Amino acid sequence: MAMTLRLTEEQERALALLAESDGISKHEAAVRAITATAARRVREGRVRELSREGRERYAALLDRLAQ
Repeated sequence: MAMTLRLTEEQERALALLAESDGISKHEAAVRAITATAARRVREGRVRELSREGRERYAALLDRLAQ
């Protein structure tokens, strides 16, 4: 799917720096940044969910340890 990405001058410079530092096109740098951010958010969400489950499962034990 094609789309137009409008960037400020500062954002354009940042994207150009990313691309240059990795030796890739600005298009590829943008795609990689989007993919990495999405993956990080999914992992963070899963960690939060596992943490919540663990706190619920071991609530009694955690309370006893806190005493």
